[in-house]
Amino acid sequence: MSFHLVVGHGPAGAATASLLAEQGHEVRVVTRTGRPAGQQSVEGVDHLALDASDPTALARAAHGAAAIHGCAAPPLPQWAERWPALASALCAAAEDSGAVLVMLGNLYGYGPQADPGRPLTEDLPLAATGPKGRVRAAAWEQARALHEAGRIRAVEVRASDFFGPGVTDGGHLSARVMPNLLKGRPVATLGDPDAPHSWTYLPDVARALAEVAGDERAWGRAWHVPTAPAASVRAMVGHLAAEAGTTPVTVRRLSPVLLGAAGLFSPLLRELRETRYQFDRPFVVDATAYETAFTVRATPLEEQVKATVSWWRERLGS
Repeated sequence: MSFHLVVGHGPAGAATASLLAEQGHEVRVVTRTGRPAGQQSVEGVDHLALDASDPTALARAAHGAAAIHGCAAPPLPQWAERWPALASALCAAAEDSGAVLVMLGNLYGYGPQADPGRPLTEDLPLAATGPKGRVRAAAWEQARALHEAGRIRAVEVRASDFFGPGVTDGGHLSARVMPNLLKGRPVATLGDPDAPHSWTYLPDVARALAEVAGDERAWGRAWHVPTAPAASVRAMVGHLAAEAGTTPVTVRRLSPVLLGAAGLFSPLLRELRETRYQFDRPFVVDATAYETAFTVRATPLEEQVKATVSWWRERLGS
C-alpha cells in the first residue's frame, strides 16, 4: 500500500480519504483547520492544517506520496480570485514530489452547449465563457500542459452534481430538498424540474479518484465519473419520497424573479446565475469512455436512494 495526500475535506475529499484508508493506504488530509469535517475522524486518516495554495508547504506535505488528490475548492464567490493559486500549488507539489496529480473537476468548463440534448463527453472543447467555467478549465489546462511536457503526471476526473450521503449545502438534492421531503413538504428547485439531469453519486466519485490514481492508462486526460442514467429533479424527488414513505411531495420551480431578488442578498445565489443553464435544459453526462477502460460502475439508483434517505434521517434525527 502507498501514501496518498488528499487536499480538501468537503464531501468528495472526506469520501476519498475514507475509501483510501479502507483500501489500506496511508492517508493524510490537508485543510486550513486541520480538523475533520463535522468533527468525525476516520481510522487511518491523519489531518494536517495547511494553506493548500502555498506551494512550498503543500510540496512538503506531499513528500513521498504516490498520489495527490485535489478535492479542495474555494467558496463559490471566490473561485476567480483563489482557484489559480490553488491549481498552481497542486501542480508544483506534484512536480516536486513526483506524485500523480488526481484532480477532481466538474462540467462547468464545457459551458452551455448549442445542442443541449447531446450528452456531454470528454472530447468536447472547454469553451465556457463565464468566470467559474473558465477558471476550472484553466486549472486542468495548466496540469495537462505540464503533463504533456513531462514535468508531472496528471489526470482529471469530472463529476456532475453530487448526490448521496455526505452531500449537504452544496447539493441541489440535499439541504434544500431532503429536510422538507422527509416531512412530506413541498420542495423548490432551480430551473425546469422536468429536464433530464445527471446526478453523480458521491461514493462513485471517490472510487473513480482512487482507481485512476493507480492506473497509468488514465493519466494525461480527463474522464467522466460513471453516473446513473439522467433523471429530472421531479423524478429524483419521487424516488426519494417513495423510499422515505412521504409520497407524494410537490416540486415547485423557483421563480427567476425571486431568484434575482434573493441574489441581491445571497452571494451563493448570485454566483449560480452563471450555471443555471444546467437546470433550464437537459444536462446529461456520458461516461462511456471511463466504463470502457476501467472497472468502476455507477451504483444502482435504488441503492443510491436508499443510502441517501437513511443518511439524512440519521443526520436530522427523523
